[in-house]
Amino acid sequence: MTAMTPGSNLPLNAVRVTVDVAAPVRLDVSGLLLAADGKVRSDADFIFYNQPSGPGVSHRSGGGTAPDSITVDTGALPAGIERIVVTASPDAAGQTFQGIEPTATVRHADTGAVIATFTPPQLGTETALLVVEVYQRGGVWKVRAVGQGYANGLAGIATDFGVTVDEGPAPAAAATTQPQAATQPQAATLPPAAPQPPAAPPAAQPPAAAPAGTGKINLDKGRVSLQKNQTVSLVKNGRPLLSQVKMGLGWEPAYGGRDIDLDASVIAYGPQRNHIDSCYFGRLSILDGAIKHSGDNLTGEGAGDDEVIVVDLGRLPAEATGLVFTVNSFSGQKFTEVAKAYCRLIDAASGEELVRFDLTSAEPQTGVMMAKLLRQSSGEWEMTAIGEFVKSRTVRGMVQPGSTAL
Repeated sequence: MTAMTPGSNLPLNAVRVTVDVAAPVRLDVSGLLLAADGKVRSDADFIFYNQPSGPGVSHRSGGGTAPDSITVDTGALPAGIERIVVTASPDAAGQTFQGIEPTATVRHADTGAVIATFTPPQLGTETALLVVEVYQRGGVWKVRAVGQGYANGLAGIATDFGVTVDEGPAPAAAATTQPQAATQPQAATLPPAAPQPPAAPPAAQPPAAAPAGTGKINLDKGRVSLQKNQTVSLVKNGRPLLSQVKMGLGWEPAYGGRDIDLDASVIAYGPQRNHIDSCYFGRLSILDGAIKHSGDNLTGEGAGDDEVIVVDLGRLPAEATGLVFTVNSFSGQKFTEVAKAYCRLIDAASGEELVRFDLTSAEPQTGVMMAKLLRQSSGEWEMTAIGEFVKSRTVRGMVQPGSTAL
């Protein structure tokens, strides 16, 4: 049995696995079947107590005396399904995970043997969690510990993954007691959630790879999710990562608002914090091609990264010791009009996501410094999440703040 940490993953040695999530209070557990775009194909791919079965995935209620569970039969999943996300939320309306420590247990579905356990750390005001995911990579099915929190309940998770949620009136007993599965599954009908402030964006909290302020971590345990001001050393198995990486940056318009035309850039600095060059939509290649930009995205719509900056760490000149990745709104739209802004570092050769930072706050400014890469005297690189907002509509106005942030 393995005790997993946020971002860690394990290959599965069973075709059928069961994930149960236990806590001191009753939890509603669900599973979502996700395609390559990270969305469900239809509401039928949302498996929960009111729709307990789907292709290759089923829900079992513990009846209040045992944990609810999700069973995944990887051999029976439809073609095109790449991930099954297991979620949990307290059954009591409006209850958060503050003081509650849920534990997911991954078992061999046929023998009951425990494969792994995972207890998400640092929970607070979250009312729903992405607990673990079962996913396919290189033809091998694996399980990954996630622990990402939401402040707007199970409905917030469901809608984020493309489920149409009906939160209309439910039977009175639903406020305190989980309803039994209907004879005919009622697609994606959830009990009423506690009222949420209409102006607050979905506050998805990324899983912390280490408690804030506890120092440097590396890539030995797989993908790392950073919180603001956390740092990860780009070292795996004792060796610095000196290969080509991609910094993907993404965002969405908040609350179905108008298109968001943001510009992602990277600013290169020397050892004295001196500005060397900037790569952005108007200058797509710098430092003899060691840094390249994918081009401008004018709307922010669509799944996946909106803009990508490719960095060949091995080809960077010696004088380039610091890179600051920024996002600006040339049109003047503020980051309070933006949802789900993030940056993620990807291994360009394998496509594997190495590091991720989700921006979980917003300020009425037009620029933000997302992250920085710093070359150490040992030759290794470190990535630090910044998340600082700046009053600037262009990358030119980010040069001085970026220098200060190094």
